[in-house]
Amino acid sequence: MVRFLGRSWARSTSRPSGLRARRRRDRPGRAHGRRTQQVPHRPAGRQGDGEQPPGSAGARSGLGGRSVAGQVFLLQVAIVLLLVVAAAGALVLQVRHDSTTEARNRSLAVAETFADAPGTREALSAPDPTAVLQPRAEAARTGSKVDFIVVMNTDGIRYTHPKPDRIGKKFVGTLGPALAGKSFTEEITGTLGPLVQAVVPIKADDGKVVGLVSAGITTENVGGVGDRQLPLLLTAAAAALALALAGTALVSRRLLRQTHGLGPFEMTRMYEHHDAVLHAVREGVLIVGGEGTLLLANDEAHRLLDLPEDAEGRHVLELGLDAGTGALLASGHVVTDEVRLVGDRLLAVNQRPTDLKGGPAGSVATLRDSTELRAVSGRAEVAREHLKLLYDAGVGIGTTLDVTRTAEELAEVAVPRFADFVTVDLAEAVLSGEEPDAGTSLRRTALSGIRKDAPLYGVGERIGFIASTPQAHSLGTGEAVVAPALKEAHGWLAQDLERTAQVVEYGIHSLITVPLRAGHLVMGVANFWRSEKPEPFDEEELALAEELVARAAVSIDNARRYTREHTMAETLQRSLLPRNLPEQSALDISYRYLPAQAGVGGDWFDVLPLSGARVALVVGDVVGHGLHAAATMGRLRTAVHNFSALDLPPDELLGLLDELVGRIDQDEATEDGSAAITGATCLYAVYDPTTRQCTVARAGHPPPAVVRPDGSVDFPEVPAGPPLGLGGLPFETAELKLEEGSRLVLYTDGLVEDRERDIDVGLELLRTALTGADRSPEDTCQAVLDALLPPRPSDDIALIVAGTRALGADRIAEWRVPSDPAAVGEVRGSVTRQLTEWDLDDLAFTTELILSELVTNAIRYGTGPIEVRMILDRSLICEVFDGSNTSPHLRYAASTDEGGRGLFLVAQLTERWGTRYTPAGKVLWTEQALP
Repeated sequence: MVRFLGRSWARSTSRPSGLRARRRRDRPGRAHGRRTQQVPHRPAGRQGDGEQPPGSAGARSGLGGRSVAGQVFLLQVAIVLLLVVAAAGALVLQVRHDSTTEARNRSLAVAETFADAPGTREALSAPDPTAVLQPRAEAARTGSKVDFIVVMNTDGIRYTHPKPDRIGKKFVGTLGPALAGKSFTEEITGTLGPLVQAVVPIKADDGKVVGLVSAGITTENVGGVGDRQLPLLLTAAAAALALALAGTALVSRRLLRQTHGLGPFEMTRMYEHHDAVLHAVREGVLIVGGEGTLLLANDEAHRLLDLPEDAEGRHVLELGLDAGTGALLASGHVVTDEVRLVGDRLLAVNQRPTDLKGGPAGSVATLRDSTELRAVSGRAEVAREHLKLLYDAGVGIGTTLDVTRTAEELAEVAVPRFADFVTVDLAEAVLSGEEPDAGTSLRRTALSGIRKDAPLYGVGERIGFIASTPQAHSLGTGEAVVAPALKEAHGWLAQDLERTAQVVEYGIHSLITVPLRAGHLVMGVANFWRSEKPEPFDEEELALAEELVARAAVSIDNARRYTREHTMAETLQRSLLPRNLPEQSALDISYRYLPAQAGVGGDWFDVLPLSGARVALVVGDVVGHGLHAAATMGRLRTAVHNFSALDLPPDELLGLLDELVGRIDQDEATEDGSAAITGATCLYAVYDPTTRQCTVARAGHPPPAVVRPDGSVDFPEVPAGPPLGLGGLPFETAELKLEEGSRLVLYTDGLVEDRERDIDVGLELLRTALTGADRSPEDTCQAVLDALLPPRPSDDIALIVAGTRALGADRIAEWRVPSDPAAVGEVRGSVTRQLTEWDLDDLAFTTELILSELVTNAIRYGTGPIEVRMILDRSLICEVFDGSNTSPHLRYAASTDEGGRGLFLVAQLTERWGTRYTPAGKVLWTEQALP
């Protein structure tokens, strides 16, 4: 059955130029009767006596709605009217939207300009900001044609306003984004009514928001622009409607002239003639419109293409045809005897355009069944599948820089499209990133197959191929080998008689072995096994396997090189990090260190015991990844060790680190002149268990978190100094009083910040994870990582959780010593009694000698006040405080010297000794091992 859509005819009834009418084959008699009531049939172009030519009364009656042309005219008029009204409405809305957008942009520009104007920021700190800013704001408002400019403090209290009685009152609007340092606009109802306003921050030199500026335009003024343009828009719409109606009338008259007054009967008769011809031919005929819509399909085309019943009127790409055939028919390209595989038929397609001699746009295609060409098409399909396999291999192999995963991707992409089983064997050196040595001992790295029970070597097994095997030949010569019949391949069978017999019995009958080569380097072999398909591998498939493996070999070699560099950098990094935490009693410490997945970085941490039972905690982060970052981290960690040995305050230690990073930049720039600036952050904290005081300083590092014993969490205000290496600015410290049982949490930014999460969000997640009482540092570490650790960290993560302890008063003894040599005896007596109380009588003589020497030196060479303190910790700590800044030095006394041997004796009798400075003087301290 041939279906015709609505068609149109041009020029004459003898030569149709379009197919736009619907057949009425089911009512021929009625159609004939209607014809006899109209005008007699006549040849196109002739007129009978008394007949009116087209365009006169007939044309007028046609436009009056009594013909198809008239109905088309009325429909077009209605559509044009609706389109013009919709367009006018859209233009009105667009004008008003543009006016609002302009108001937003102008308000934002005026507010930002006034905020950045000279003197605005300084005026905020003046005794009377309104006196300075009100005249400027009003002048700027008049000049910029906005309705108001309001300057306010960070609490939203106005300093300026067009209505002076509103000055000093609360600003109406949103301030949060601006207080966070961001400019924004909004539409609200304010003191002047509905309006559009912008709010921008006024920032100090350090970036802190010190005030706000708002500028805006009332909605009345915004909408006024659109209202003034409305008459012009309506006039344009009326003109467009008039032009459209005139054009529609002309088109309808042209349609009436082109039909020559033909009625439905005449058009039906011509279509019936065409139907007879189309049904008689034994070739499929398709007529496709210029936009790809199927206009006509005869019965043979329906049969050959298996088209649906309602195919006519639908786009050819929606008919369920294969992509190639549908695209060809939709394109209208000229083709001659192009063979297409459609279902189980081979069709020869001929296609020509229909507009070569002024006809309608589109194309006509004929289809001829050419199933005898199936063999040719089969080979073309195989070639297409091979090309698609190579394309998929290029996309699917090498998605990661992991050697094992790349080998697995090679095996997965070839099963089952090329082989039933694929195995990849690599040298062990390749797996660790090194270049393999010559030899045939490999390790099975990947295995993929259509089934899991194949008797092939399993993944992870070490395989030594004998010289007669295809694999050994490939490794030795670098050439691919095909074994079409494994049961006759004696060299392969000799590898393992029992296993090879099982392989053949399993049904695997053919093998291709291809070496994995990258330049001159042979990294292993890929084996393709066939069992389901009875035909053996041939030379054409061997070439495909070589191309497939060549692409994979490049990815495996890239992964090998990356593995080597990553392993080197990670080894260096881990060698520079602490392997074991030192013993100390002030803090209960747990930590986590997780390197980034993409490459090692420069994060580090350390725990450093100090004198007086104190402990220093440090975390740092060197910007960047790779060997340079790891090496810089090692230099900074070593410097922190050295500086901490001097017992420097945290701010002074960061100052020395800052100078060190600056020298590193200078040294590297001196070598090649183009070295990148080193960026690093650091946080240094010192905790004293005798006072429960924690002194913290940071250089561009995230602030610490403190978990109180009740489980509450806060982030103490620690002055944020500049990152290390900038120089020129001092660092500040913060003193934290920590209750016993608190947890001090230090971390690097990789824990709380990544590409998909802002640092503020990360800090809030950290607060939630830390909240909770009665948790050990170890449990706290795990809870934090469970809550914040991303699947693939893009940056290193260092985390330290330190539970605070306190030394009780019974473990600390203190005495004030007068500046009198006779007081030394009293000190010795007090020391003896205290050591007896601590059951340390064995240390009495040594400790008396040590403190006698230190106190005598303080009385003789120092200034008051003088204090003695003993601390019982992991060792016995003795400290002598005085107000002098001069420090004694160890030296060898000459035989004629009367003094100079006391400090030498102290050094011999103690494990460690040293000097640290305080704001009030210095402390000489010693440590003795407990018996």
